[in-house]
Amino acid sequence: MTEKNNLLDKEILSRVTDNELSCISAFEIAGKFNIPAKDIGEAADRLKLKLVNCQLGLFGYKPNKKIVKAREAVSEELKAAINKSLTGGKLSCIKSWGIAADLKISRFSVSCSCEALGIKINECQLGAF
Repeated sequence: MTEKNNLLDKEILSRVTDNELSCISAFEIAGKFNIPAKDIGEAADRLKLKLVNCQLGLFGYKPNKKIVKAREAVSEELKAAINKSLTGGKLSCIKSWGIAADLKISRFSVSCSCEALGIKINECQLGAF
């Protein structure tokens, strides 16, 4: 194991609770080490850790795994941004984050809007789905 991997593993393990690593912690670590989030997901797999508390609400919540719920109404601006970003009828995780940043809304709001529109989010940046 390289020294960088050893440092990475130590950082990851320092943020683990009950064998679980949160999505937000994974992204903080990726930023600290200046590496892709997917590398953190791979390290979590190697360390046999469970990724939890997806920032889009799609996985890692108890008791039902996901907390995302369809919004009652989706603004035309948000609907247009989502539809413009679709690939094969689906929205990637990273594009959903971009939409949230562009429109200054929460990532979770984008996810709930996709749920209302019947659009699946794919390509988790951590590799969880």
